[in-house]
Amino acid sequence: MADRSIQDVHGDGDGIRTFPFPVDLSVSGVGMQVGPMGTGRVWHADAPLERVHRIDFHVVMLFSGGPVTHMIDFAEYEVSAGDLLWIRPGQVHRFSRTDRYRGTVLTMQPGFLPRAIVEATGLYRYDLPPLLRPDADRLGALEHSLAQLEREYVDATTLPLSLHTSVLRHSLTAFLLRLAHLAASSAEAAREQTDTTFTLFRDAVEKDFATNHSVSAYADALGYSRRTLVRAVRAATGETPKGFIDKRVVLEAKRLLAHTDMPIGRIGVAVGFPDAANFSKYFHQHTGATPVAFRAELR
Repeated sequence: MADRSIQDVHGDGDGIRTFPFPVDLSVSGVGMQVGPMGTGRVWHADAPLERVHRIDFHVVMLFSGGPVTHMIDFAEYEVSAGDLLWIRPGQVHRFSRTDRYRGTVLTMQPGFLPRAIVEATGLYRYDLPPLLRPDADRLGALEHSLAQLEREYVDATTLPLSLHTSVLRHSLTAFLLRLAHLAASSAEAAREQTDTTFTLFRDAVEKDFATNHSVSAYADALGYSRRTLVRAVRAATGETPKGFIDKRVVLEAKRLLAHTDMPIGRIGVAVGFPDAANFSKYFHQHTGATPVAFRAELR
């Protein structure tokens, strides 16, 4: 491992390790890996995979067995054969302590693909769900594409490194375009099932949750009555607008508690609570733990 790895792996002293892409474990040192989960999921020999950690590279896992319960950004996802998980840089996650991971894992270093491909494949679409369940035809196409990518990856001798890398980029792009289409289609299908009112509310909350926790303020800004907003959000999610806002605020607070060593008061300010005591009370009310206890449990 390179000299910088000690600092990168241990992060900023926050107790949650950040793991950089392990170039030294990649074939020919290219910016990607692909292979069986039994070996490919270990991107660092001392990675505490069964503890909460984060990565600064992309991970796609295509499962051939299950069920497996995997945590991403504090949400548990149960996956089975034929399912995919797409984890993006900066997201925290944790492997199951007991479940057996079977299938193929792809890891990719940011910057391995050119910007145009990054944009076309939605590599940084954090609004898309990490769990994807393709139908039989799309799954077959994804499996074929990933298998071809793996064949090119392990063939590190028949081409010069520059050509080998170019072929990998093309094969990787083909797979990611299929994956991106699946993710976008899944998101579009979900959007079609929700009311436009809720979609606008959801987007507004994502933009302003750190400074605006008021249902009435969102209703006024969007031009809806409070009653209309309540009806739309309940139909789409089964919860109230206030509950939806609170869930997003708490998620951000959890991310900051896990990702950083920021003081509790500064985290409170970052999610809209200038008073640290009010933030602690709010966090405890919604999680059953104080911010200090939550951070201590992760570490």
